This record gives sequence, C-alpha cells and structure tokens, in this order.
Amino acid sequence: MYLSAATWQEIEARIKSGKKSIIIPIGSHEQHGPTGLIGTDAMCPQIILDEAQKQADILIGPNFGVGQAQHHMAFAGSMTLRPSTMIATIVDWTNSLAHHGFTHIYWLNGHGGNCATINAAFCETYHQYSMKGESAPFKHLLMNWWELPGITKFCMDLFPVGHGSHATASEVALTYWRFKERESLNQLKLEPKIAPSGSIRDALDYRKQFPDGRIGSDPTTATIELGGKIVEASVKALLESFKEFEKA
Repeated sequence: MYLSAATWQEIEARIKSGKKSIIIPIGSHEQHGPTGLIGTDAMCPQIILDEAQKQADILIGPNFGVGQAQHHMAFAGSMTLRPSTMIATIVDWTNSLAHHGFTHIYWLNGHGGNCATINAAFCETYHQYSMKGESAPFKHLLMNWWELPGITKFCMDLFPVGHGSHATASEVALTYWRFKERESLNQLKLEPKIAPSGSIRDALDYRKQFPDGRIGSDPTTATIELGGKIVEASVKALLESFKEFEKA
C-alpha cells in the first residue's frame, strides 16, 4: 500500500489494527556519469519497494527524492538540500507520522552522501524525549539498499571488476531494469574504462578529480538482466530486514 494512494480512513484503520510501521524511500537527484540517470539514488529504493509491496503488506511513504548532494553541483541537473534543511524536513516528517501513531519508521536509502545528515536528523527527533527523560514513541532505522543483508556481496559477485563507489554498475543496472529503453547508454565508450577513485570535498574539487562523474566504476557492464537479479535479491532481503525491524 502507498500512503499517497490511500484515504485517511484506510490509514487510520491500519494504525488501529496495530500496523504502525512505514517504509520511506529516500535518495538524491544527482549526476551518475554518462550512462547513469540523475534520479538513480531516488529511484533504486522506490523500484525495490514497488516490487516488495506486491509480495507483502507494507506501507510505503512518499519518496524523499532530493538529499544532501552539494558535491555534485558542478554537474548539470544535480539538486541538493542544505544539511539543515534536510534535517528539519526529516524531523517534520517524523513528527507528522508519530502524531498519527506510527511507531516504526524504516528509511530505505539510495545515496551514501545522505547518511550523516539522516543520522543527525534521527538524533534531533530523539532529543526532545531524552531531555525530558522520556522514551521516544517511535524508532528509526536507516538502511542503504546495497547494505541489505547479502546484497553488497551479491552485487560484487555480479560485477567483480569496475563496480565502483559512484555511478556503480549495480545501481545503473537496477535502473535499466525499470527504464529498459535506457540500457543503450551502456554502449557509450568511456575513457578511462574504469574511473579513478578518491575522496571528495566540494563540487569543483569533485568535477576536477572525476570529470565525467564516475568514481571507480565501469557502468557499461550494467544490463537489464543483471538489474532484474539485483531487484529480486533486494526485495527478499528488504522484507526480511523490515520484518525484523517491526519486532524491535
């Protein structure tokens, strides 16, 4: 079930029946090299959740599709929130959901650059309860989709050479599975074939070090078929992870 496509009566009945958990896809809109889509980090969690809801009774919240991506702003089309804006928004989303009785909020993330800000937001949501000596009425869990149980190894086994750390072969393949007409992008000739690796700071530094946007990757190995395998494995891992979180 999608929160956006439900009525308030349906959500109220769900909460009263004891179903007080929700999964929020969270990601980013940022460049993903010459062969990757700008919305990759927002779409990967959404694609996995779209398939997962066909197999289980889960509630999916709105897509939090723009994150902390200042280091990508030297590439056209990238968007970013200030960390303070993102923290405030996560706090407001949390308070809204908790107000209605949600107790378990699972954030399925698609952008590693979000992690520090998301965790800071979690601290912000818990702060008021800690200072009053009260237990927070909700729990958060941040899960990067590629860190779902077994998925990192699964992806590395599919792409043992040139997987990389940004514009990775696995995330590009996952989006090709959803947007099959974009698979032809993997025919582009990239130079170098495997991008360099390194650390990042501000946007101009990023563009200077990694001119086409990739970090350590050769995403031309991404295919629809391999993307489908990643989706299937990720859905299974997500449902297991979410089930355990609901017990917490």
